[in-house]
Amino acid sequence: MDLSDYVRILRKNWLVVVVLTLLGLGAAAGYTATRTPIYESSSTVFVSTQAGSTTAELQQGSTFTQARINTYVGLVNTPIVLDPVIASLNLPQSSEELSAEVKASAALNSTLITVVVQNPSAETAAAIANEIAESLATVVPQLEPEADDGSSPVRLSRVRDAQAAISPSSPSIALNLALGALVGLALGIGTAALRTALDNRVRTPRDAENATGAPGIGAIAFDAKAKERPLIVHADPLSPRAESFRALRTNLQFLDMGGRSSFVVTSSIPSEGKSTTTINLAIALADAGKRVALLDTDLRKPKVAEYLGIEGGAGLTDVLIGRAKVNEVMLPWGGRSLYVLPAGKIPPNPSELLGSAHMSLLLEMLERDFDVVLCDAPPLLPVTDAAILARATSGALMVVASGKTTKHQLTGATEALNAVGAKLAGFVMSMVPTRGPDSYYGGYGYGYGYGYRQEPAVEERGRRSKSRAAKTASDGVSDDAGLGDLGLGPRRRTRETSRDD
Repeated sequence: MDLSDYVRILRKNWLVVVVLTLLGLGAAAGYTATRTPIYESSSTVFVSTQAGSTTAELQQGSTFTQARINTYVGLVNTPIVLDPVIASLNLPQSSEELSAEVKASAALNSTLITVVVQNPSAETAAAIANEIAESLATVVPQLEPEADDGSSPVRLSRVRDAQAAISPSSPSIALNLALGALVGLALGIGTAALRTALDNRVRTPRDAENATGAPGIGAIAFDAKAKERPLIVHADPLSPRAESFRALRTNLQFLDMGGRSSFVVTSSIPSEGKSTTTINLAIALADAGKRVALLDTDLRKPKVAEYLGIEGGAGLTDVLIGRAKVNEVMLPWGGRSLYVLPAGKIPPNPSELLGSAHMSLLLEMLERDFDVVLCDAPPLLPVTDAAILARATSGALMVVASGKTTKHQLTGATEALNAVGAKLAGFVMSMVPTRGPDSYYGGYGYGYGYGYRQEPAVEERGRRSKSRAAKTASDGVSDDAGLGDLGLGPRRRTRETSRDD
């Protein structure tokens, strides 16, 4: 993963990160608000020796007190020091409970003892600190061995009295809020990373390329009104989605398929947009001057005739079983060099028909008579039709719905093609978002709209009866292709020079 991937993850999960950060901040604020304020006061005791008047004696006394200082610090939390404090201040605590509020320390090479007391009351904390210092100054001389004259060799003096604190030492509002925000932010980023790691959906061309090992040849922009106008290249040729199909058309021409030009367009699962992709690609190719044969080879749930608004009662099935000739059921469409062969009646044995020798012969002859042959086939995972058909063509084009298809499904579909020895020519990302972290579209629209005239409805423009189709097809086709029993009547037309995309 590079920096752009991390940025995409944060952009995609920014709401989770913000919510968890605010929750952490709120939890810290709630915790702080429920804590009892604690005040802290401290007093300082100086430890010295009482004997000695020469420099040597004073130095010896200083060394003695430094050696004993840690012992005196330890005495601060003992009952012998704390019990007199409790009695003096009438505290409702035992020495053990009071000891939890008291801390004593001494700096290195110093004879100063600092007594720190924490208490919910600022005045009580200061009084306890002063009383502990006084008690310690009384107890220590009693514990040390007496000198020859009966006096104690050490003396403790309170050099700084404790004062009542103005503000509480804890809880620290700023610190708690900062820690809460940092913890929430860390949880948010961790959650975003976990969601990304667990997300098994194909969202970028890189994901699809890793799963299939094939190149990406196109990305179709998402259109919320795709169901209302599936033939976008025909209905709104100036839209960003229509431009996506023209880019796909251009990239398709650069595929090296060994001189062949027939493709099976399929997908892993249903509803990934394979049928609309096939039809719009066929229209875009025809607009570029290509002679295109569009075959609806989905003999289970055919959609081509419905989308194009043509008669689909007879078609590929009738040709394969010898009931009709191709020139009787293959219809021209849209005033372009586009010829459509509907699926016809749904047979009981689709896989067998698509894998038959008649189907292979039909594809071979269509490749010879047309520049490009496109076959709209069923999804690969539910049925084997597309895999069987892909063997007889130059390759398969896999339509991958961004954010819908999982990596496991795409890998399974690729393996289905590899299992029969079919070639995956490339994949086409569909339903690609034009906004948000998963988008990778630039803007379209420069020069759009000049002289544009909305064309008639698809149904009025595309509907053709079989009799009119046969008559129209007879302008450029005759009966010398030699397909025999298949009944294909078109002769090979002189191919028009294609315009550059």
